[in-house]
Amino acid sequence: MKTKFSTNWKSSTQPRKQRKYRYNAPKHIKGKNLGSHLTQDLRKKYGKRSVRIRTGDKVKIMRGQFRGKTGKVEKVNVKTEKVFISNIAIEKRDGTKVAYPIHASNLMITELNLQDKRRTDILKRK
Repeated sequence: MKTKFSTNWKSSTQPRKQRKYRYNAPKHIKGKNLGSHLTQDLRKKYGKRSVRIRTGDKVKIMRGQFRGKTGKVEKVNVKTEKVFISNIAIEKRDGTKVAYPIHASNLMITELNLQDKRRTDILKRK
C-alpha cells in the first residue's frame, strides 16, 4: 500500500506533489491552509498579516464573481478548505439557493470574532 501522506512532498518543486500534499494532508495541517489576510487597521493592531479564518468573522470577498461583497462566516469546511458566507449563494436551475463555497485566500477579514479566549491569546503572540 502506498503512503497516504508524507511531509517530504511539501519541499518538492513538482506541482503534482504540492497538490498531493494539500489534498491528502491531515486536518491539523489543512487548518493552517485556511489563513486569510487582515485589513490594514487590524494588521497594525495585532502585528500580524494573516490569521486563520473562523466562524463569526466578518469578511470581504476579494476575488471571484462576488468580489466586493461582505458578510459573516457561517461555516468553515476544513476538509475541503472552503468557507461559506452569509448571503452569498447561487441559484440553481430549479430555483433553490445554495451556499457558495469560497477559498479563504480569496477573503479579507474586516472584523474578528473574539468571543474565544484562546483566539485572543493567539493574536497576542508574536
